[in-house]
Amino acid sequence: MIRKSTSKKSTAIKICGITKTSQARIISQFKINALGVIGVKNSPRFVPEEECIKIFKEVEKVSTSIQRVLVIANEKFESIKSISNRLNPPSVLQLHGDESVDYCRELKKEFPTIKLWKAFRLKSLNDLENISQYDKNIDAILLDAWDDKCLGGTGNRIPIELLIDKSFKSPWILAGGISAEIIPEIFSKLKPDGIDASSRLEISPGIKDIKKVRSLVQVIRENN
Repeated sequence: MIRKSTSKKSTAIKICGITKTSQARIISQFKINALGVIGVKNSPRFVPEEECIKIFKEVEKVSTSIQRVLVIANEKFESIKSISNRLNPPSVLQLHGDESVDYCRELKKEFPTIKLWKAFRLKSLNDLENISQYDKNIDAILLDAWDDKCLGGTGNRIPIELLIDKSFKSPWILAGGISAEIIPEIFSKLKPDGIDASSRLEISPGIKDIKKVRSLVQVIRENN
């Protein structure tokens, strides 16, 4: 569960871009809070629906408290209905495209039992200005690094100075180039409600280096 933190001790951990059931099982045993699968077809970490079902079922076998996050971008409602029914459903839909406030509002009405996280890609302070418009229609925001070619999973890092002394009404998750090495710096300057890591923990797209994942979780817990 991603909640507003009253202290750094409640920082949640999400590992994203999982493509293998075997890795989903191992990583779920690290006491993470959320595990993400990519449903964006042009992503190198894209997972077809049938495989996504298997991954989420594997997570549930380890712990029903781990949030199962399906990452989508600019999907039509008809597709989301199919996905939600077949996946039975995911705990969270993470919107990583150009979804509008109205889109989020309607999606929340249509699927009231599924949490919505909205991703925003940052390259300047201007990119923070419209986030507050989404507050009433989402459950958390995810702040990722900007890239002009990819929506996410780039390994690029957000300039931390953009977020110093910033606050949000919704719980917020920091993504973008996350690895164990930069966690002490992040926690010395920011207090995110969650940390989301993917590409910096990989051997190749969608294949995690389990040692790096374990190290990240350990460092986050030690610094909380």
